[in-house]
Amino acid sequence: MVYWDVLQVRSWTLYVAATPFGLCRVTLPGESLDDDVKWRMRFMPGAQWRHDPGALQTFTQQLSEYLTGTRQDFFGTLDLYGTPFQRAVWQALLTIPYGETRSYQDVAQMIHDPKAVRAVGGANHANRIPIIIPCHRVIGKQGDLVGYGGGLEVKQALLKLEQQTRRIFC
Repeated sequence: MVYWDVLQVRSWTLYVAATPFGLCRVTLPGESLDDDVKWRMRFMPGAQWRHDPGALQTFTQQLSEYLTGTRQDFFGTLDLYGTPFQRAVWQALLTIPYGETRSYQDVAQMIHDPKAVRAVGGANHANRIPIIIPCHRVIGKQGDLVGYGGGLEVKQALLKLEQQTRRIFC
């Protein structure tokens, strides 16, 4: 069983899903319900889906608080689907502090594979739990914003939110 809900924060709509093992999906603004259904059919064929806001309340509340600038950290179990390399990258991303960024090269070094810069980008692209697994905090070597599934405008908005609210938390 996969439980899902819709979270509306400001002008952003996010679709959130979890299995009994943990959170497995967060969409980014701009992804439609049709996009989400296509994702479901590709990555979780045969799964039974049930709209159940109560099952996702912990995650939707935390995401709402994050997007309104009142939360820095997330807690809860994640149900990660990916290769061992992707999972290593995602675990490394979880260590990037709120309001800070790292380059793709930095992340490759964090996982002790300094030549895997492009593969780190591929793992970021495969991240099904963006925001919570903060792939938006990964930038180009020269500090430029590059590559984000939700678009660079969303990446910039998330980084700006963290920069502005980081001062409040520090």
